[in-house]
Formats: sequence, C-alpha cells, structure tokens
Amino acid sequence: MSAIFDCLDAAVLGLAMDMNMKAALCRQTLENAVRSYLALREAVIHSDRGAQYTSGTYREAVHKYGILQSMNSAGGRCHDNARCESMWARMKEELLYGHYHTEEMNIGELKTLIWSYFISYWNNRRICSANEGLPPMVKRQRYYESLDAAA
Repeated sequence: MSAIFDCLDAAVLGLAMDMNMKAALCRQTLENAVRSYLALREAVIHSDRGAQYTSGTYREAVHKYGILQSMNSAGGRCHDNARCESMWARMKEELLYGHYHTEEMNIGELKTLIWSYFISYWNNRRICSANEGLPPMVKRQRYYESLDAAA
C-alpha cells in the first residue's frame, strides 16, 4: 500500500496498491492524488528516504507536477514520518487485526476492503482528534467555506 496523507486534515489524497513497494507504485499513488486534487500541483510532499522515493521514476513524477519533494537529510529520524506511520497503525488496528481473516482473502477482496476504509470511512466518517473531532473531508469543506466567506 502507498498513500498520500494531507497534513491539513489527515485526508487520504492518493492511494495505490500492488504486490510490491517499488517506485512505480509510489508514482501511481502520486498520479492518483494529482488526478483527484489538482491543487496538489506545486505542493510539498514528504516521504522517507526509501529507494522508491529517491528513484528517477518517482522524482520524474514529482517534477512533472511541480511538486517539491521533502525528505530528511539523514537516516534514522523516525519522527519525520510519525504522523503517517500512526495512520497506518490505526488502519491496521481498526480494519484488520481481529476483524477480518485477511489470509483467507484474495488480493482483490483485500484491495477493496482497504480502499473502502480509506476513501469512504477514513476520509468521510472517521473522527479525528487533530481535526477537532471532525472527519477529514468535513474539516476540508469547512476550510474551503471559510475561504469563500472571507472573499
């Protein structure tokens, strides 16, 4: 699994899944996010220093969309990705552990389960304490409404 989480509201902006975690998967995640959220162009995207994020394939995609790539300058700084890692842990606890027998599911069923969790539940219904108890997309909608009211 590869996902792009927005630091503004913890929304999942892009998601892709494959049998491996290679550069092509991360590039697909980025392209899915840009396709869904055009404002992602010229944003800053942070990742760890994994080979897939330092690859030419991924960097070309980042450059194509005018996105600034951010990653720590040295390894071993786990706090840089703590928020993202926490989201993965929550997904595993809330969706997988003790809830489904994933070892009995085929890949398509597992992908559908995860996709539904993030795009439907996480983004639209799951409350988030960092969002004052609002789901990510509700916070996002209120943010855009505040911009309209200010204009």
